[in-house]
Amino acid sequence: MAIEKFLDAPLMERAGLAAAQFVRDRLAASRVLVLAGPGNNGGDAFVAARHLKSWWIDVTLVFAGNPQKLPVDAARAYLAWLDCGGICHSAIPRQGKWDLAVDGLFGTGLTRPLGDGWEIMVESVNALGIPILSLDMPSGVDSDTGAVLGVAVKATHTLAFIALKPGLLMCDGLDHCGSVHLDTLGLDVPALRQAQGWVSNSKIVAACFKKRPRNSHKGTFGSTAVIGGAKGMLGAALLAARAALKLGSGKVFLCALENFGVDPVQPEMMVRDVNASTEASTLVIGPGLGKSEAAGHLVGRALLSGSALVIDADALNLIAEDQKLQQALTGRSGLAVLTPHPAEAARLAGCSIQEIQRNRIAAAAGLVRKFGCPVVLKGAGSICAFPDGKWAINASGNPGLAQAGMGDVLSGMIGAFLSQGLPLEDALLCAVYLHGAAADDLSQAEVGPIGMTASELIDASRATLNKIVEMA
Repeated sequence: MAIEKFLDAPLMERAGLAAAQFVRDRLAASRVLVLAGPGNNGGDAFVAARHLKSWWIDVTLVFAGNPQKLPVDAARAYLAWLDCGGICHSAIPRQGKWDLAVDGLFGTGLTRPLGDGWEIMVESVNALGIPILSLDMPSGVDSDTGAVLGVAVKATHTLAFIALKPGLLMCDGLDHCGSVHLDTLGLDVPALRQAQGWVSNSKIVAACFKKRPRNSHKGTFGSTAVIGGAKGMLGAALLAARAALKLGSGKVFLCALENFGVDPVQPEMMVRDVNASTEASTLVIGPGLGKSEAAGHLVGRALLSGSALVIDADALNLIAEDQKLQQALTGRSGLAVLTPHPAEAARLAGCSIQEIQRNRIAAAAGLVRKFGCPVVLKGAGSICAFPDGKWAINASGNPGLAQAGMGDVLSGMIGAFLSQGLPLEDALLCAVYLHGAAADDLSQAEVGPIGMTASELIDASRATLNKIVEMA
């Protein structure tokens, strides 16, 4: 890891001790199977095994690598394990009984599928039916992308060292890491190296939203117009508009292609003709828009407006197919944010969905460079990327969000926060985090994750926001 270059002493002893202490203090296992790999992750496992043995814990250590090819620090840890009376097995003993397995096969840096022998070991430990603690990363998961490289350990817990790895927070990594814990190994990480990205949390919301002054009026909190709602898709525009209303926009306009009089659920919403000029702080365009000629004209007009712009759904697809719309987007001076899911991102980038998912951080950054505006690449571990090169992974949320209409709600939330005057970066981070946190709150209240609806998420997002503001 790059941070180790700044240090005079190797971190292997610290990492191995931290892992052993985690097993002893948090997992209370008396019989432990330790799997050591051929690199520095294996060295961490050797150190952990040595400490566990010194505490009279029954340790079975499996090492199928070549001791002569171990890195220097790992070789030293291997010899220390032998010196304390430790034994190395070349395979998992068939008749063994353990309370816990420690996965120290492969940590960070793995970029190719495991070899046949390692695949068998991974499959074998997964089949044991006991808790598994992975050191730094579940073996077989790409630490940068969260992709499973053939097969991967399915951990119950992952103890990350120094800093969280992106692969723990997105894609298949989320289903393989179990509960994630961080041990900085006593390092002041920010002082050693500037972070490339960060994880969104409630602190950004608490910092951006304060209790509203009593001397307020509807004009204080801006206006949001939602443009979309073609025939048969009005619900998408309604969800976005209702989200903008309940997340604090002072005034909300619904500009739908389909004729629509009033929203009986939210009569506070003002309905406007889609072709009329609507003055609003923020335009949210795309939910249920369709891809008609009229829809393309509306996108072009929105790109020429001076309002802040949230571009979602079919507006993204129209831009992906029209060079003139792309030029209008890259040339506009006003604020804009793109909110694609992987398929929409692939259309915008001119590549396959698989290429987008192969490296989501790089894909989001590529769209930022292409269009010159922030992007949220939605999915398991949504990526917020910005023109200054910064990016954030959102760790809130659950599978309840895999439901129609959830993206429409998010676009309405972003629009509401922009209308209230939040800087674009803050509005995006706050909306994405709250969107997921509200889903988590609903799940804890036993409203989902199965069957959670976008309509339910709107009210939950409002409640979550107010709770954070009250506690700040």
